Amino acid sequence: MVQPLPASLWAATAIPSPSNSSLNGDRAADVAVVGAGYTGLSAALHLAQAGQKVVVLEASEPGWGASGRNGGQIIAGLKHDPEKLNAALGQDLGSRMADEFGGSADLVFSLIERYGIDCHARRGGWIQGAHGKKVFEEIVMPRCRQWAAHGVGARLLDQTEMAALIGSSNDAYYGGWFDPRGGVLQPLSYARGLAKAAIQEGAEIVSRSPVQALRRSGDSWEIEAAGGRVRAARVILATNAYTDKLWPGLRRTVIPVASFQTATRPLPVSIRDTILPGEQGVADTRRLLLYFRLDHEGRLVMGGRSPVDDAPRFEDARTLKAAIARIFPQAAGMPLEFVWSGKVAITKDTMPHMHVLAPNLYAALGCNGRGVAACTVIGRLLARLASGAQPEEIPFPVTAPQPIPLHAFRKLAVFTLSQWYRVLDGLEART
Repeated sequence: MVQPLPASLWAATAIPSPSNSSLNGDRAADVAVVGAGYTGLSAALHLAQAGQKVVVLEASEPGWGASGRNGGQIIAGLKHDPEKLNAALGQDLGSRMADEFGGSADLVFSLIERYGIDCHARRGGWIQGAHGKKVFEEIVMPRCRQWAAHGVGARLLDQTEMAALIGSSNDAYYGGWFDPRGGVLQPLSYARGLAKAAIQEGAEIVSRSPVQALRRSGDSWEIEAAGGRVRAARVILATNAYTDKLWPGLRRTVIPVASFQTATRPLPVSIRDTILPGEQGVADTRRLLLYFRLDHEGRLVMGGRSPVDDAPRFEDARTLKAAIARIFPQAAGMPLEFVWSGKVAITKDTMPHMHVLAPNLYAALGCNGRGVAACTVIGRLLARLASGAQPEEIPFPVTAPQPIPLHAFRKLAVFTLSQWYRVLDGLEART
């Protein structure tokens, strides 16, 4: 079923969507991509750059899912730091992967510059705030040290520096670290800009064309969608948190978790100038993390765990309003203008996963909340696979799907874990 774009700050302020039509009749392609979020659009763009004939099938419109509803923070790297990647994957693959994803923000900004994407991108860096002494010492300090050893101009922030950079009271965070690679952008505009760039390079994007079936047909794949069929030599599934039953078992490899955001009305200059004067994006170390930034019109955007799956109301924003008041007392009385949510794909190991599901059938999903930069890189890696690269040639482990046990009880598990994480976050904030 085709669903309209949900209301949000980003939907209200994005550039227009590029002209694309729904599927009408049959198509033939070298590569068909299912899903027009960052992963699928990046894959399509890089394939088209290489001269491949690409058709992208999207159930609604480009950026409809989390790609158009996230916090718009460009964060280099993955949840796993370089040393953890080396320990898990070995020195060779771990180092190559750290280098690839360490440069993910560079890729985003280079595409924005190359294609003139109007998405209010600003490269003021990214900040991670430590909500307690324990996490500062065990997570933030090692993370900063490891990236500094990779040549990144990362630096630790004590409590006073942290407060000054974000414009908060001294006790909001114990400290943090600053990563100069990161930044912010208008996420839906970026998705639409990637779509426009892919079309410019020769890709075809068909919207409002939900895929209904995928089957092998001789040496090719046949995709049945609303309005017609696409026959392609290779197929990429890029549906992430919105993965359905199209391929058996794939949706059971991730848990979709709702992320909830609010945005104030544009702040008065007297308040705006005191909050994030360097215009960085910020996220903290809580398990139920908070993340915040200013948008290009001076609204304070605050995000966190959602109390509801879809269609949140202003009454659901009590926790985030309290977070604004605690971290930014100067903005405590500002009315909210927008509330919205989107689904994030969480994996068991908090790492993205990439699969060869069958001959010439590829999938990647599970960016765990770092989709702007990570999905852009993953799309490029998928394009390499679909162009003939062998799995061992790319800096990413290509594995068999591993369904999460008791996936049918995911909602109960997420609720239970959320309550436990809230307790742990509270205890750590006191140490």
